[in-house]
Amino acid sequence: MANALVSIQILPSTPGGASVIPYVDRAIEIIKESGVPYRVAPLETTMEGELGELLAVVQRMNEAMTEMGCASVISQIKIYYNPESGASMGRLLEKYPDGQ
Repeated sequence: MANALVSIQILPSTPGGASVIPYVDRAIEIIKESGVPYRVAPLETTMEGELGELLAVVQRMNEAMTEMGCASVISQIKIYYNPESGASMGRLLEKYPDGQ
């Protein structure tokens, strides 16, 4: 059972002021490659899993931004950690499965 939800909004300082879209796409690709359940939303993406595993994904995302030429990256992160009862996007979204 997952014990954490981590939501991340990644804000790379792109080379020459380029669009952030390809960088955000790469960040989401890293999440997808990790195999953890995730949900993309307009301003952030939420992942579900073990806290250490999710934080390692966040690290890989930030490293990928610098590998793509970004001088720096701001990552705004929210963590819900519940080792006793577990953490589930589905459980938290039961009342609002479509976001409304």
